[in-house]
Amino acid sequence: MLRGVVFDMDGVVIDSHPMHRTAWRTFLEALGRTPSDPELDIILDGGKREEILKHFLGDLTHEQVIEHGRRKDEILRNHTGRLEPMSGVVELLDQLHDSGVRLALATSATKLRVLHTLEELGLIHYFETVVTGDDVSVGKPDPAIYRLAAARMNEHPGNLLAVEDAVSGVKAARSAGLRCMGLAHNGRADSLRRAGANPVIEDFRALSFAQLQSLFTNQRSEA
Repeated sequence: MLRGVVFDMDGVVIDSHPMHRTAWRTFLEALGRTPSDPELDIILDGGKREEILKHFLGDLTHEQVIEHGRRKDEILRNHTGRLEPMSGVVELLDQLHDSGVRLALATSATKLRVLHTLEELGLIHYFETVVTGDDVSVGKPDPAIYRLAAARMNEHPGNLLAVEDAVSGVKAARSAGLRCMGLAHNGRADSLRRAGANPVIEDFRALSFAQLQSLFTNQRSEA
């Protein structure tokens, strides 16, 4: 039985990837780096901010990580665009919440940004459990963040479904014992399937709670 759904945040609950890509490019260019579009794809992979910073800038002290992260978040806040929920996600959250399914968030983003974003968009009340990159020492694809989410929910991982748009996130969820649905708005459907996502959908607009429950039940019976 589907007891709970654990969502990633960026690119799953909120349509933030274009703004993050722009913010990271602006931040890195200010430091004299000119990343290509393929190089910036790393920001879509669900890693912690510290890991992304070290990928581009090499070894950093804890103080440098904090300061660089603050500057990048400042650039993001000053972006002229407005964050919006992903298409159909609010309707799905409403259905799941009304059906008694427990909802959680497991994201590599920092706690401060996560709480600010959810409050700004009026989404925080949906999630009884929020696990962020600040709560784990290593990011996805390590399963720690999903193991912690299941533990805080006091649920067996086999009764939970993760929703991810990144290969590393799918691997993290599957390694923690959760089933995982892939969101392939980014054209990565095949990669998500190879990582273990099943099913893979393009968006939430045509997805109902009844369909989700049926998919989860069928997967369990086939396991």
